[in-house]
Amino acid sequence: MTFTCEAPLLQGWLVRLEPLGRRHVADLAAAAEENRGTYDFTWVPRADEAGRYVDEQLARAATGRLLPYAQVSLATGRAVGATSYWEPRCWRADGRLDAVEVGFTWLGASAQGTGINAEAKLLLFRHAFEEWVVSRVDLKTDARNARSRAAIESVGARFEGVLRNWSRSWAPGEDGRLRDSAIYSITAEEWPDRRDRLEERVARAAGRAQAAGTAPGSGHGKRAGA
Repeated sequence: MTFTCEAPLLQGWLVRLEPLGRRHVADLAAAAEENRGTYDFTWVPRADEAGRYVDEQLARAATGRLLPYAQVSLATGRAVGATSYWEPRCWRADGRLDAVEVGFTWLGASAQGTGINAEAKLLLFRHAFEEWVVSRVDLKTDARNARSRAAIESVGARFEGVLRNWSRSWAPGEDGRLRDSAIYSITAEEWPDRRDRLEERVARAAGRAQAAGTAPGSGHGKRAGA
């Protein structure tokens, strides 16, 4: 099957990944301003930049190199962050997708630690491995970003090394500079084990949300592990 660069809607118990659009601007502006203490190395717009942020991501999408999503909390119905497929790569003569990166990810402070990140990764990885049948999924972050590196490792990605001066720095005050990027991946052979672990983690998070009374109601569609 020839790869088509389209972002399908993906839904689980805690989060729905919707193709990013202008309708998400107000929610993203609010989420980005909750607490910015964890964004030292991550591109997260200020409230008055949210519209431009969405426009820039949609412009990247128009090149075929990016499939951007809003992360929508099913408990509140509001967009609480963003994520993307990035740099799809096809080497086979039949046009099937071989590899893709998951990146441009951020969450508002109130959504961090809720299981939304884990489930979003599960949804993205599962679609890439089981629908597109990729051989690997990449993730990368600023090599200095210990918090992001720990989050990437927590979803089962394997550290491959640091590529020096690899990509643009998003750190404040570093416009025009390049950063060292820590590279991680999950391969198709590793995916079944990583899927099982992520499904268990998401189920625990959903159980905690249910016990706390913050879980979404029924009827939200296919769960992440189904």
